[in-house]
Amino acid sequence: MSLDKATVARIATLARIKVPEADREAVGRELNKILDWVEQLSEIDTEGVAPMTSVEHLTLPMRTDAVTDGDRADEILRNAPGAAHGFFTVPKVVE
Repeated sequence: MSLDKATVARIATLARIKVPEADREAVGRELNKILDWVEQLSEIDTEGVAPMTSVEHLTLPMRTDAVTDGDRADEILRNAPGAAHGFFTVPKVVE
């Protein structure tokens, strides 16, 4: 696949980056190298290889789903700069 200057400009617009006209050809060559490398990856035979998230098999420890530190609303609201009716109060920011 070969990217022309117009395609590089479109990619730059979509990526929200500014690529000057003078640099578009060089950026296109770099992007072509990246795309060539990605095409090489498609040539690798991955039949029978399971998808993995890590090179090392890890299992995460499980814990019980229990509340360990709850029912402290009054204690927490005592530390708030402002509270009313069991809620934090904040200054009005929208007129």
